[in-house]
Amino acid sequence: MLESAYRAQCAAVEDHCTDEAQQRRRGLTLFALAFGSFCIGTSEFASMGILQLLSTGLGVDIPAATYAITAYAFGVVVGAPLVTLMAARLNRRTLLLCLMALFVLGNVLSAVAPNLHLLALARFLSGLPQGAYFGAGAMVASYIVGPGQSGKAFAQVMGGLTIATIVGSPLATFLGQAIGWRRTYAVVACVGILAFLALWAWVPVSQALRGRPVMQELAALRRPAVWGTMLVAALGVASIFAVYTFIGPIVTDQAALDRGWIPLALALFGLGMTAGNFIGGRLADAYPARGLVAGFGSALAVLAVLGIGGGHVLVLMPALFGVGATMMTAIPTIQVRLTRLAPEAPTLMGAVNLAALNVANAIGAWAGGQMIAAGYGLLSSAWAGFGLTALGLAAFALTSAKAPQLARA
Repeated sequence: MLESAYRAQCAAVEDHCTDEAQQRRRGLTLFALAFGSFCIGTSEFASMGILQLLSTGLGVDIPAATYAITAYAFGVVVGAPLVTLMAARLNRRTLLLCLMALFVLGNVLSAVAPNLHLLALARFLSGLPQGAYFGAGAMVASYIVGPGQSGKAFAQVMGGLTIATIVGSPLATFLGQAIGWRRTYAVVACVGILAFLALWAWVPVSQALRGRPVMQELAALRRPAVWGTMLVAALGVASIFAVYTFIGPIVTDQAALDRGWIPLALALFGLGMTAGNFIGGRLADAYPARGLVAGFGSALAVLAVLGIGGGHVLVLMPALFGVGATMMTAIPTIQVRLTRLAPEAPTLMGAVNLAALNVANAIGAWAGGQMIAAGYGLLSSAWAGFGLTALGLAAFALTSAKAPQLARA
């Protein structure tokens, strides 16, 4: 009797140790995925934080310097479906490693680009891996956390990107001011090498992560609802970038603050994005539409406040937090909707989601730049974002009417 009890106790201890080891392994895998997205987010948002430095260093005005940002976004839009489909049969672990290597190369080239044209080309190359990375990362994260938690899984991968807006982008902005924008891109490339090593060490080698036939992935793009959801994302989320792109000039020129306030403003925006991502990931798994409606609707109110009173620091700083929080609340819902529309193509759906968000990047930066160039002032970028998000909410209402099974809150 005592011997049986002892054996049972030993078995229980062994199971507990096994569970702890598995939990630790899952945690390290999710950390590696988030670390990779942190590097990607730092590279993407750093360009916005050092926009004035790029403009001065390359001898161009600020609207022209935004072409480097637009080129990166265009790289994501092109690369998301193209790279995903070209690598459809690759194991997701192998794909993630290849994408991170390409990311490092793009940032090295950004650091040595002699003029705006070659910088734009290097930023385009840097953007190519992003959509496929988040698509493959979301698939690996879903495998790690288990079924029924795709919103939470995507939010965990996106968590690295939002943390980049709190830590990576402000730090890159500070480094740009201290050591120059070229060295900033070089530092990002070095951190990308660390992310590559983390992915190599901690993403499991598993047949469960094998690729899928190209035609299976392509079939998802024949569904109008998928394109409708991408349109909603491209329009609605553009307000993030219409504001974020011009944070530096708004802080220094509109609010008349020292440039040392720019990293703080970027960090507040990032804190808002992180909070919104946390909330949105949980809403997305529980409700088909509530996160998106709440996010877009609240963003309109915050953008109006920013457009009216953003010249005052006590309005500007909370409004920047609010824009990040409200818009990120909507993004996990977009990912879950895409996955439900095409469950047989999770990697491509993750990739096209990021492609749509980078169309939003390009649209937002362009629309804000055009409003400023037309002489309406720096805060007119917030009103450009307001109009785009309003269009996104209207597009959501129209597409939901055609997909009622996804419209119920």
